[in-house]
Amino acid sequence: MMAIEQAIITWVHLVASAIWVGGSLFIAMVFAPVLKTLSPSVEDRLQIMIKVGRKFNRVAIPSLMILIVTGIYNAHQILIRPDFLFLTSYGVLLVIKIVFVVGLLVAFGVHVRIIRKEVEQKITAKQLSSAQIAKLRTKIIIVGQVTVGLSVAILFMAALLDAGI
Repeated sequence: MMAIEQAIITWVHLVASAIWVGGSLFIAMVFAPVLKTLSPSVEDRLQIMIKVGRKFNRVAIPSLMILIVTGIYNAHQILIRPDFLFLTSYGVLLVIKIVFVVGLLVAFGVHVRIIRKEVEQKITAKQLSSAQIAKLRTKIIIVGQVTVGLSVAILFMAALLDAGI
């Protein structure tokens, strides 16, 4: 492959990563804390957060798909040599990164399942008790933290791979 093609693929991978990880961190570290100061109602905050999450997913999910495709493309040379995956430090780090990506996909899938449309409608219609809202909020926070944590860990693994460690 020509250097310019590899540079473009890397650039696309980095832009998609900036959207996925940057957006996730923004929601977790900026938007959620500000939202907490704007509305005392946990129900209202959940409704707003779900709407923001749905809007974010319109760019986040395509970015995640691009990350996976460009990541596989970038790793294809080592993936076609399975012995390299466990005999080199690069391969071992790549396997760890792949495990983190699978974990991220599972966590994101759980997150989407928790806040499905039916749940959003129940929140809007005020059909959930305070205890149900609190439990839902806790689940969303925990799965969100796992998703963001894995995303940041995957970035770290990418940095280690890029450094040739």
